[in-house]
Amino acid sequence: MGCAKFLFVFSLYSLFLMDASTAQRPGFVSLDCGGSNNFTDEIGLEWTPDNYMLTGDIVNIVVANETRKQYKTLRSFPADDNKYCYTFNVVSRTRYLIRATFLYGNFDNNNVYPKFDISFGPTRWATIVISDANTIELQELIFLATDPTISVCLSNATTGQPFISTLELRQFNGSIYFNQFESQFYLSMSARINFGAESDEPVRFPDDPFDRIWESDSVRKANYLVDVAPGTEKISTQMPIDVSRDEWPPQKVMQTAVVGRNGSLTYRLNLDGFPAPGWAFCYFAEIEDLGPSDARKFRFILPGAPDLSKAVVNIQENAQGQYRLYEPGYYNISLPFVLSFRFGRTSDSTMGPLLNALEVNRYLKKSDGSADGPVLAAIAMSYLSFKWANEGGDPCIPAPWSWVQCSSDPRPMITSIKLSGKNLLGTIPVEFTKLGGLVELWLDNNSLSGPIPDFSGCPNLKIIHLENNRLNGELPSSLADLSKLRELYIQNNLLAGKIPSGLLNKYLSLNYTGNAGLHKENGGSHKNIIIGTSVGAAVMLIATITSCFLLRKGKKKPPRKGESQHNLPPQKLASSLGDTNAEAAHYFSLAEIKDATNNFERKIGSGGFGVVFYGRLLDGKEIAVKRLTNDSFQGKREFTNEVSLLSRIHHRNLVQFIGCCQEEGKSILVYEFMHKGTLKEHLYGPLTHGGGMNWIKRLEIAEDAAKGIDYLHTGCVPAIIHRDLKTSNILLDKNMRAKVSDFGLSKLAVDGASHVSSIVRGTVGYLDPEYYISQQLTDKSDVYSFGVILLELISGQEAISNENFGHNCRNIVQWAKLHIESGDLQGIIDPALHEYDIQSMWKIAEKALMCVQPHGSMRPWMSEVIKEIQDALAIERGAEAVREGSSDEISRRSAHSSLNLGSLDIGASDHHYLAIDESIAHPTAR
Repeated sequence: MGCAKFLFVFSLYSLFLMDASTAQRPGFVSLDCGGSNNFTDEIGLEWTPDNYMLTGDIVNIVVANETRKQYKTLRSFPADDNKYCYTFNVVSRTRYLIRATFLYGNFDNNNVYPKFDISFGPTRWATIVISDANTIELQELIFLATDPTISVCLSNATTGQPFISTLELRQFNGSIYFNQFESQFYLSMSARINFGAESDEPVRFPDDPFDRIWESDSVRKANYLVDVAPGTEKISTQMPIDVSRDEWPPQKVMQTAVVGRNGSLTYRLNLDGFPAPGWAFCYFAEIEDLGPSDARKFRFILPGAPDLSKAVVNIQENAQGQYRLYEPGYYNISLPFVLSFRFGRTSDSTMGPLLNALEVNRYLKKSDGSADGPVLAAIAMSYLSFKWANEGGDPCIPAPWSWVQCSSDPRPMITSIKLSGKNLLGTIPVEFTKLGGLVELWLDNNSLSGPIPDFSGCPNLKIIHLENNRLNGELPSSLADLSKLRELYIQNNLLAGKIPSGLLNKYLSLNYTGNAGLHKENGGSHKNIIIGTSVGAAVMLIATITSCFLLRKGKKKPPRKGESQHNLPPQKLASSLGDTNAEAAHYFSLAEIKDATNNFERKIGSGGFGVVFYGRLLDGKEIAVKRLTNDSFQGKREFTNEVSLLSRIHHRNLVQFIGCCQEEGKSILVYEFMHKGTLKEHLYGPLTHGGGMNWIKRLEIAEDAAKGIDYLHTGCVPAIIHRDLKTSNILLDKNMRAKVSDFGLSKLAVDGASHVSSIVRGTVGYLDPEYYISQQLTDKSDVYSFGVILLELISGQEAISNENFGHNCRNIVQWAKLHIESGDLQGIIDPALHEYDIQSMWKIAEKALMCVQPHGSMRPWMSEVIKEIQDALAIERGAEAVREGSSDEISRRSAHSSLNLGSLDIGASDHHYLAIDESIAHPTAR
């Protein structure tokens, strides 16, 4: 851990003592990260530079069409194991909105899109994924302050460097965001929409006095407010709207709306971070003058949620008049990733539905942080003039402070304090004696004075270094009660008196030289005591050498037992493969292979490498025998490569390698036999059987294959890049479970390198374009290929086609992207699929598009892909249970149901989904 971290502590109160003409509302802070001076922007907000932050680099950027001064600079931080925190003073028991924005602008000139985490105190807030250098990424959180300070930290860079453009704090009044769960959850903003907006520009300060950003419904992007019903019309008024309570939406938002002239309003939009429990409210104000006989009544309808459709919305009646705000909604509703909703006119209504605004927030579970957080905070408060005491955030989460080490428990404890040579003055802080998990304490080479405190509250202490200080008084006898203490260095202090006999009788490295008044008790034994620096160092060196010698002896591998006489001698196998660490593969004689295959009678596959035959061993085990073409140099190289790789990898979702044969010029590989053939054959080959696989089965196959690939990337050392993923290399066993096969083109990743330079190999249609251009292979090249496979699973189409994708497209990626980004997912779904939940389909489609992004840094990791597939499976199984009428199944899977209502079950599951509670199946008006 470096100590190049510094806490930016900025007092809100000092802001308000500045020129009163520059102040907005109490609690407004607008931080221009990387800025150099104060300024007022075009909408009247006061911006302040973060020049209190002494770490990180200030970078100037230029982004086309971005003229706002706060986006001309940013502050970037090293991509290391540290966290970098901004800390603000707040008013306890007050609600705030905090907003962070990120504009990359290719500040590092690397075109490597950054990906890193942002945390709110110890709570992981979000992962910032930059996918466009010129687009602002924004995160907002609404929280109830429970402490006098809050911290926002950047950490855990996956790619590129963490950076930040702006950080804003807005204080609320009442507030309408009060909810019964706020002591344990934050509200993370997912959607805040102004319907009927007259331009693409959002509504914010000064129109919204709290500076919330109400995004225009005119903005069009992928799966954002699509599926608009025919007859949808924008309306507006200049009449004043009563929005006087708390933080109701501003008047400018409520003066516009959409109406469904044909009786319906329908929309679909993505909700990042969902499925999850959420807070969702609609805002209505009657802004049309209705006739005496007119009525506007409508229902809110979510597919698959009949209970939500019972309540009737009557705006004028519920708002108690025209031009007044009415806000029905749900404090606790579980929403899907793709939210499809409709407002439908009731039979006794003459007017179609109306909608002014919508706000959706996701519940974000608070982290308790380190168990020792308050103790460490008290210590740091005593040394605020020191840089090391101002690192901010939790001492352990998401990354420990530079002078701290923590346990790996879900709620970490402090295990090590290292404050050597930090110019500490005064007495040893008593807070150190309250750290029950403390193992090491290093306070040497300071100017500490006073007595050594009682450390009996730290029963796990093994190492105490207090040398080279000004400590006085006697050694406390309680040190002898620390049963795990093995190292006590107290030399060069002002200690006096007798060393407790309990310490002298312990197996302990003790150095107390340089304390003129400190001596042993009479009769004390020091058989195992090291007195003096030189003796201690010598004994410790001997112990270290002995330990290393024993460790090396212990690493010798015993000879293999029960090794078959038919195995190729290990040294011959290793030299032929160029890998002395490879495990010996089972060696078959050519005669055994011929017997098993009945002299290569049944051909079951072929490719550029050769032919695959069916076989059965003497014990009845069915096998697939791959015989390479005799004159294929490439095939022989692939044989050597595949044996080397397959001898060292074992996973349930990788085809099992059984052995090999090299005899009479033939190179043969032997695998387990996969009864159901390839995924390709089931999607658009001879095994489709008049309808092929249903959507759940396709998702299960995707999950199996993804797990196999993830094992290659993360479970093998060094990692393995497959390099030829395609539907014909995903095989299915007798239970239709998928396994990845064919490692002839696979490459070992180089430890510590970001890529492997490699001549481009692979299959057209699945080949990563970035790899093709740069010849630099990474595991994200496999992710691209898997994205193509996901698109094939959705569409039932081949990766390359001259007929199926229209005149301008030959490959599935271009074709699918055009449909998905325009909101027309239905246009690519396989017609053979009849029963599926559109939410799960959208989830996979969105993830597939992320996988086939042009730059590898923009693509997800396979672990992220697996999570999305599992979420889609949960949605689909819940939908299947509904279709089949299985209430038990619905109940069993309620934690993953896409639409559950009710009270938040705080401890129900890791995902904190909702429990069913029919008593609140109607919206709440605040």
